[in-house]
Amino acid sequence: METMIQQAIKHKFVKLCFTDHYDYDYPSTPELAFDIDLPNYHKSFLQLKAKYKNQIKLLFGIEVGLQPHIYDITKQTIDSYPFDFVIASTHVVDRLDPYFGSYYENKTKKEAYSRYLEDIYHNVTHYDDYNVYGHLDYIIRYGHYDDKKLYYHDHKEVIDKILSRIIETGHGIELNTSGYRKNFNEPHPNIDIIKRYRQLGGEIITIGSDAHYPEHLAYNFDIAYEVLHDCGFKYFTVFEKRKPDYIKIPI
Repeated sequence: METMIQQAIKHKFVKLCFTDHYDYDYPSTPELAFDIDLPNYHKSFLQLKAKYKNQIKLLFGIEVGLQPHIYDITKQTIDSYPFDFVIASTHVVDRLDPYFGSYYENKTKKEAYSRYLEDIYHNVTHYDDYNVYGHLDYIIRYGHYDDKKLYYHDHKEVIDKILSRIIETGHGIELNTSGYRKNFNEPHPNIDIIKRYRQLGGEIITIGSDAHYPEHLAYNFDIAYEVLHDCGFKYFTVFEKRKPDYIKIPI
């Protein structure tokens, strides 16, 4: 965390929010696991927040991976710490992470993407303790298809249900700029989905770079501002103590 903080200070950040991953009961493999030591995460954060208090405002967040059978323990965990910001994400569907090829076996692209979106809809209708839903088209990162894009018109019914439910329950979505790093030339979710979210009345939208390395902090935020402006937004959102603050887009 300290390396990230120093990078943020170097680039004159005003605020920095950490959102480490918490995927309870993730189907771990030696290749990939999402264990997190939450007590140490919080303790280390508080130490660094005090150390750098005169240089940058640090916020304590988390990204929770949702699965239908872990809603209760996920909420208990969130309630146990004073998080400023909670991202909900779908990393696992039917006990399979789309990161691995086994998720796509015996599925067409439309079937694989539809099942993923159906799972998100189940999550947003049965789980409430989050601020924004992260990278709504995460699944496009790993499919073996020549054209990986998730097209709104192929899944418009379930996408509209997801976005409407998010709006109705007072939550938001994340514009995640890692799509540009991964050569999709668009954020997550793609611009058509962001535009549709705004058309349906969505106002809460945060900007995240999904930075796992210091050099990726605020990656392509200048492009993110343009995307939001073009989609009809005047403000983006930041959270502190789980409450939204609306920041005018600097365009």
